Amino acid sequence: MDLLPAVLCLAIGSVAPSPATIDLFVATDGDDAWSGTLTAPRPDGTDGPFASLERARDVARDHMGQTITVHVRGGTYYRDATFSLTAKDAGNADAPIIYRAYRNETVRLVGGRRVADWKPETDPAVLERLDPAARGYVLRADLRALDINDYGQVSGGGLELFFDDEPMTLARWPNRDFTTIHEITDEQTTTVHGRTGSKVGKLYYDGDRPNRWAGETGIWLHGYWFWDWRDAYQRVASIDPKHRLISLAKPYHGYGYRKGQRYYALNVLAELDEPGEWQLNRDTGVLYFWPPGPMAPGRAVVSVLKTLVEMQDASYVTLRGLTFEATRGTAVTIRGGTHTRVTDGVVRNTGSQAVSLTGGADNAVVGCVMYNTASGGISLGGGDRKTLTPGRNLAENNHIHHYSRWSRTYSPAVGVSGVGNRIRHNLIHDAPHNGIQLSGNEHLIEFNELHHVCLETDDVGAFYMGRDWTQRGNVVRYNYFHHLGRHGGGVGVMAVYLDDWSSGTTVYGNVCYKAGRAVLIGGGRDNTVENNVFVDCTPAIHVDSRGLGWAKTYFDGSTTTLTDRLAAMNYREPPYSTRYPELLTLYDDEPAVAKGNVIRRNISVGGRWLDLNNGLTDKVVRVEDNLIDRDPRFVDRADGDFQLGDFRLSDDSPAFVHGFQRIPLKKIGRYTNSQPGSPPHE
Repeated sequence: MDLLPAVLCLAIGSVAPSPATIDLFVATDGDDAWSGTLTAPRPDGTDGPFASLERARDVARDHMGQTITVHVRGGTYYRDATFSLTAKDAGNADAPIIYRAYRNETVRLVGGRRVADWKPETDPAVLERLDPAARGYVLRADLRALDINDYGQVSGGGLELFFDDEPMTLARWPNRDFTTIHEITDEQTTTVHGRTGSKVGKLYYDGDRPNRWAGETGIWLHGYWFWDWRDAYQRVASIDPKHRLISLAKPYHGYGYRKGQRYYALNVLAELDEPGEWQLNRDTGVLYFWPPGPMAPGRAVVSVLKTLVEMQDASYVTLRGLTFEATRGTAVTIRGGTHTRVTDGVVRNTGSQAVSLTGGADNAVVGCVMYNTASGGISLGGGDRKTLTPGRNLAENNHIHHYSRWSRTYSPAVGVSGVGNRIRHNLIHDAPHNGIQLSGNEHLIEFNELHHVCLETDDVGAFYMGRDWTQRGNVVRYNYFHHLGRHGGGVGVMAVYLDDWSSGTTVYGNVCYKAGRAVLIGGGRDNTVENNVFVDCTPAIHVDSRGLGWAKTYFDGSTTTLTDRLAAMNYREPPYSTRYPELLTLYDDEPAVAKGNVIRRNISVGGRWLDLNNGLTDKVVRVEDNLIDRDPRFVDRADGDFQLGDFRLSDDSPAFVHGFQRIPLKKIGRYTNSQPGSPPHE
């Protein structure tokens, strides 16, 4: 008994002391000559917070090994340089480094410059070119007087104008939607899948509207030139009003141009004809703007800086509660490192993506709101494909909406690559093309809600992957896809698009409502579609052996994309030979036939159930225990649109007879606790 106190004392005395905690402060009214240890300046001006993140970072370097929190006071910080963190700024598991908004104050890191010196436009030559409705409303500002001389490209990554935190519209015609190519030239015609176009950028227009543009320089066209799944920007070389002909500058669009395809013109001074539009003369540096509201107290900002924050191998660093905006490129880039975090922030009005996170392991973007990005939201890469080493990087609980303002296709809300990364509990909506795009192996896509995506395009999936036999082991489960776009004819819109021989993917427990062709398997093998709910989808599932039809060149030696990508992974050696043994005999077993796919224990109500194309039958595709066009006895099916909870099944649902498992509907979507890895909705 006498030994117990001694043992306790020894145990207590042997516990290593926790690292010291350092608190530093940054404020808009701070001074880098001060100590940075006070939250606000002293009245006598002798001490207070730092003025810059750089000064806080440099002081933090003197305290490595200690937990350091840099508290950024509320305010707007106009950045003229990228804030850079490297391995010298890394923390560790016991002593992380945190840059955060102080007590939830609003902290804005702005990559742009405010423009305040606006004057009414009075130049007769400019007024003559303007639409009569705009005269007297258009203002001008001299960007060169602000020492802004680099304007970038109209086609992307260039200067943009934001007013009261909203992106303004580069003067365009039509103001909304598109016009179409009236006719194309007969030079260098090309026919692909029965559709004929020209490889030469000469476009004939109907009507006289473009005649007004003649004589202007710097005009661009943006359009879906050949396919409704690939957009591109093209510079105008000349306009011939007599022949109603627009000649484009080289390089021409790779797929060519087709009659009837959609486009619009932009950066046209003559089309600055409504509030919210602007135009930049790159020769003179003059910015023209018709503000949508009073300039005072309105705030006009032009983007200047490409990136606000970049991290290279900066492990155990967190950016929390900050707003990033008005960049020409991606707002935050993270390369390498481990356990970096971007959490509880806002990223908006970017010239490219919101956050790019590549390489490293156990990094995360969690609980952020992202919108009005010029391209996508989060680029998430990590892990090694040849060794199948997982990255374990994470995009979780983010709200990503109204993205892909400029790059309209293949700029997803979340793009994932590499091996073993996770996309969980995100809300994604309002975009022209896809929501989640995948390449690589053994990623987990779960508990996300996607709606009103694919609004402007065709042959597109809310979730998309394709054209590689080796990208296997991916799981798409417990997601809610609903109210997807319907552009028109053609292939259509899919919820889960396993395009061009995507294989070895599990699609389990998803709810697809008004989701077009909900699941499409395009020639791939060994996919499992199980325990999903399909409501008003046409069809619920499509499977084809496209290698026997239009895509036969991938199997006759003409196109070697599939075999090249197969060989690149050394699939005859471990880990591929042991993890994916199906690849070893693939080309000995009718590779153009979509074998090994399983469709079981699904519910399909309304719409159409199953399409098997290119001679496929249920003897090749395993189809079993599905509940088709029978009342599954949802708890509450209203006549109007479903809420997610409406898809719960009553205890007496006939689906349970077939082995259907309940879908954890309450866990789908965002949750309130933004700590990564925490169990939501338990």
